[in-house]
Amino acid sequence: MSTLTIDQPKQDLRIAGLGAVDCDVHPRLPMRADLMPYLSDYWQDMFPYRAIDRMELVGYPVGTQPFNRPDCEGGNKDVSALAKAHLDPLDLSGAILNVVSGAQGFYDPYLQAAACEATNRWIAAEWLDRDPRLRASLLVPFRHPEAAVEEIRRYRDDKRFVQVLAMGMGEEPLGRRTFWPIYDAAVENGFSLCVHGGSVFRHAPTQSGWPSSLTEEMVHWSQAAANSVASLLSEGVLTRHPELKVVMAESGVSWLFATIWRLCKEWRGIRLEVPWLKESPEIVIERQIRMTTAPLDAPPGGPEEMAALMACTGSSDQLLFATDFPHDHGGDLGVWPKELPQDWAADVARNNVIATYPRLEL
Repeated sequence: MSTLTIDQPKQDLRIAGLGAVDCDVHPRLPMRADLMPYLSDYWQDMFPYRAIDRMELVGYPVGTQPFNRPDCEGGNKDVSALAKAHLDPLDLSGAILNVVSGAQGFYDPYLQAAACEATNRWIAAEWLDRDPRLRASLLVPFRHPEAAVEEIRRYRDDKRFVQVLAMGMGEEPLGRRTFWPIYDAAVENGFSLCVHGGSVFRHAPTQSGWPSSLTEEMVHWSQAAANSVASLLSEGVLTRHPELKVVMAESGVSWLFATIWRLCKEWRGIRLEVPWLKESPEIVIERQIRMTTAPLDAPPGGPEEMAALMACTGSSDQLLFATDFPHDHGGDLGVWPKELPQDWAADVARNNVIATYPRLEL
């Protein structure tokens, strides 16, 4: 458990030398031309027929200033650029690629399956095959659970894919039984689950309608993270699979404290509704929920207050190092975040990551 007394060294701690694994790196989104070689003949005809070209899954243009770091322009266009801009300067021992793609947003379940399959093949051939440090999340069609299960099993022997990727704001809460075959197959084959910030935009991202600014929308992403944890817990997914680790990527950290408090309070009062949940929620959450460190909504008091916050959510074991490269959250990516105690560095940068991903081989 985290302690409240931190003897923090004054000098900066560099990421290089930690053997860190970056748990959230974004390669460029594939265009139609990228995916065509990895589609079946039928879908090679259908993509141009349906005028499918870009598959973005963001609420604002990817070229806008808040999207990419100004000092990393083009750093995610291909493997060599990524290595030069990010992998080599930080001396990373591994980096997990998350393609936050519109492939998971198609209405047509068959098109969604085809786009996810092609994206996985593109990632494997154009990225993973070209740098042994790279790992990736597996895109699966949540609108077509049978095809999702087949895709998970197809990659059971390719340990470079370490987790299944889900969007934080989809069409249904992630705990619904509709998706259970996906989680069953993931656990059966050693995959973790990554719930990444973002929406498929089927519904308004707030409980009272559509926001009028990006600022509002991004604030509500933390609520989507809370919704996902509450659903996976209350619907029984985490109880069904106590070994499953769920990584809340790009969600921040501070939201979890209030979520735990409310879950525990309501569970104590009306737990007859969820008889399968026999442990208090904070026990399950500490065991199975993990969060990435970028963006880091740390309290203003520095490492000591951060330690106090993590003691409220469980422990620092729940944190995984990430940069969200190339997205811009300010600061020097090569320096250990000043908000985090430096004596956590070995665990957060590497040991926690290894414990979270059974398939991860470095």
